[in-house]
Amino acid sequence: MVMQFEFAAAGRVLFGPGRIRDAGPIAAAMGKRPLLVVAQGLGSAVPFADQLRGQGIEPLLFAVPGEPEVSAVVKGVQQAIAAGCDMVIGLGGGSALDAGKAIAAMMTNEGELADYLEVIGRGLPLLRPPSPYVAIPTTSGTGTEVTRNAVLASPEHGVKVSLRSPLMLPRVAIVDPELTHSVPPEVTANTGLDALTQLIEPFTCGRPNPLVDALCREGIPRAARSLRRVFADGQDAEARESMSLASLFGGMALANAGLGAVHGLAAPLGGLTHGPHGALCARLLPLVMEANIRALQSRAPGAPQLARYQEVARLLTGNPAAAAADGVDWTAAICSDLSIQPLSRHAMREEDIPAVVAQAQKASSMKANPIALTDEELAALLARALR
Repeated sequence: MVMQFEFAAAGRVLFGPGRIRDAGPIAAAMGKRPLLVVAQGLGSAVPFADQLRGQGIEPLLFAVPGEPEVSAVVKGVQQAIAAGCDMVIGLGGGSALDAGKAIAAMMTNEGELADYLEVIGRGLPLLRPPSPYVAIPTTSGTGTEVTRNAVLASPEHGVKVSLRSPLMLPRVAIVDPELTHSVPPEVTANTGLDALTQLIEPFTCGRPNPLVDALCREGIPRAARSLRRVFADGQDAEARESMSLASLFGGMALANAGLGAVHGLAAPLGGLTHGPHGALCARLLPLVMEANIRALQSRAPGAPQLARYQEVARLLTGNPAAAAADGVDWTAAICSDLSIQPLSRHAMREEDIPAVVAQAQKASSMKANPIALTDEELAALLARALR
């Protein structure tokens, strides 16, 4: 069998406690007037801005309230160009990093943002490399510091869509686990389970990649043994480090293999409910795993993904004799332990299910699911997720 695969990540990745201190000199080598994109209320923005000033560069601060919307990116581009910014730094969770990534792309490409957006726009390819972009995550979840797309909300369309291009991989990613120590338990749970999802889905998807497999085999057990610890004690440095690494590996994995029905459903759910992306993924994860395993056993019993789900169970539980169903049980148990809420808590209603299913079936993430789930299968798992 001929093996073919592709692998790409940020141009440079710096990982470890205290690596935030390298950001100033790195930025100074790239430009003199950065747009600093942060989450609204992020306390670490002020000392970081001072670090940049100590390197002789003056940042323009741009705060993103909540998950990034298309309008926020347009505003950020306008402010960056008006101020003569020559680079972008994203500091925060996935929302700030995605916004920064999209702003950097649109600072150098002509036309309107809508020209390049999937689903609601024309989906044109970016023609020019973005402004230099440095991504610095302060949560362990999305892995967007090493991915090639930015997820943006369009409230008027009621959906989340992607701006996507290989050119959008950040120039530098700086992953400092110490920046995650102050993240509150609820956000820690949501983002951490998103990181786990982004390791399980690429490992079991229909686009196997040996480099991705290696990252997932290392990342899944790290997340499994650390999630409860960071939820109980945010200052657990060892567990925080493992979760930061798991998140980084998950970002690399999804960018180079694919995702699945969890993210295929989470995209329209996010546009509908405005619930936190990680919370939606967490509630769906065990149900999608169960549905995929059942469908594979019924319609494709010889599929290699069944053995992958068995391996996931062994990585999660540490039990070399675990069966695929044991992985589902482990995932459901940790979602309960970390107080993951049903979809009804995010204002989803049973009458929303058909529309969510219809949109999910069109999502790019759904194309990599290990088996095509029917509308009825997706509707049934969503009904369970409501409770």
